[in-house]
Amino acid sequence: MARRAPSARSRGTADGGTHWISYSDMMASLLLVFILAITLCIYHYYTLLETKTRELGEQQAKLDATQVTLAQKEKDLETTRVELMGKEEELAAIQIQLDTQAQELSAAQLELSAREKENDALLAQIVLREEDLADQQNKIDAMQLVLAAQEKELESYQAQLSDMLGVRTRIVQELSTALANARISASVDSNTGDIVLDSTLMFETNSSEIKPEGLVQLNRLMPVYLGVLLSDEYRDYVAEIIIEGHTDSTGSYERNLELSQERALSVAMYCLGMNTLTSAQKTELQSIITAQGRSYSDPVYDSYGNEDQQRSRRVEIKFRLKDAEMIQQMNLILSNLE
Repeated sequence: MARRAPSARSRGTADGGTHWISYSDMMASLLLVFILAITLCIYHYYTLLETKTRELGEQQAKLDATQVTLAQKEKDLETTRVELMGKEEELAAIQIQLDTQAQELSAAQLELSAREKENDALLAQIVLREEDLADQQNKIDAMQLVLAAQEKELESYQAQLSDMLGVRTRIVQELSTALANARISASVDSNTGDIVLDSTLMFETNSSEIKPEGLVQLNRLMPVYLGVLLSDEYRDYVAEIIIEGHTDSTGSYERNLELSQERALSVAMYCLGMNTLTSAQKTELQSIITAQGRSYSDPVYDSYGNEDQQRSRRVEIKFRLKDAEMIQQMNLILSNLE
């Protein structure tokens, strides 16, 4: 700043003017300093204000970024919360499923326990069944042994029966041949070997006493007949010699039964007392001969279906082989096998 020229007033008083100039200069200097100070302060203030404003702007930007981050985090948190709620619902559903499965498992365990009890009961039954099967198997084994023995016995009887069937045929053939050789006119049944005696030669009407002609017939017939049946070849096969008496249907059945029995008995008694028989034959004959009266239960019919009374009045001499007893025994064995 240019220094002012001394005014006239100042120049008028030299000492006083100098003093005031210095004071004003000093004040001006102070004012200048003050202004400079204020300017500097203002400058520093604005500088500081700018700095603080910038810092506040930066902090505001950071705060905004933080708020954005916080908002994003809140969104993420909300999303997480929603997800957690979904997870909780899923967990609740899973828990319900687990509870249901637990209940089903409990029911299954109860059922399994019941099944185990049933299995134990079944196992006990199986053990009992196995014991029964073992017992039955033992019985079957024993029965098989018995069956094997019976089969052997049956085979033996079958062999004997086959032999018996052949024996009857041979006996019939030998009887026919022996009677023919002895010129005895007696008919021999080709199947059974039965011999029919003519009642007209044997008895008078309503009588059981053998006529002389009948005695002659018996004396000729019986030695030949017994010679075949009581021979060494056949005696073991003969079970019985049967003398059967038959009548016609005239009269009551009871009277004819009595008459037929008496006639059969007369023939049997005469045969046992025949002198032409050896003592061995008589002993053998005593054990096998029987007399049976049949009344008119088995009449003989002619070709027209009418009763032939003359032929119905007859005496038949029959023999029974042991095959009948054997057949009975075989039937018994077969019934035991069933």
